[in-house]
Amino acid sequence: MDGRARELARIVWDHLVLLTPLDTADVILALGCHDTRVAVHAARLWHEGRAPLLVVSGGHGKITSAWAETEALAFARVARGHGVPEEALLLEETAANTGENITATRALLDARGVAVGRGILVAKPYMTRRALATARRQWPGVEWLAAAPELGYDSYLGGEDERRFIELMVGDLQRMRVYAERGFQVPMPVPEAAWAAHEELARLGFDRYVIGRPGGAARPAGR
Repeated sequence: MDGRARELARIVWDHLVLLTPLDTADVILALGCHDTRVAVHAARLWHEGRAPLLVVSGGHGKITSAWAETEALAFARVARGHGVPEEALLLEETAANTGENITATRALLDARGVAVGRGILVAKPYMTRRALATARRQWPGVEWLAAAPELGYDSYLGGEDERRFIELMVGDLQRMRVYAERGFQVPMPVPEAAWAAHEELARLGFDRYVIGRPGGAARPAGR
């Protein structure tokens, strides 16, 4: 990996990672993705007594479209393996993107009569800022907190394809602006340095998941 690309990617990472102080909550919501370390961390928070219920949400997304099982099933299997009992676990298997993680989970809990005043979102580190922005728009009235596996840029790469990882971050940062404009997320300012890094990475060819790229991903709220 080119040193300049890695330097720019760190700038984007530093902006996209947004963790909040944690407190007890009504639910822990693990946002489905290809990285099962998210499920491990969600199970850890459940064992810490952060919330009585762990919801794992996810059908198939752009990275997991070829999986034989849904993201929720994969996450549930990991959570059970880390000691979360069946009665504390709820699966939402339809969501195909971050917005649907929130809206489908809201519908699921509403149908079960579960009131949520505070919730903890557990996501990949670089998805935490966008997860918060999405939840605050799609499920207002809830105090949302954000958590992620406790990994820095270099340690996170231990389980990732670095090029794809950077491409995903470039797409996610673009969505911070585009989806706010479309009303899918609350607006969150993007520092000039982070946006400049995003634009340079896109020019360097890390644009696979940029909305509007010919042949690229353009789903309204995709992961």
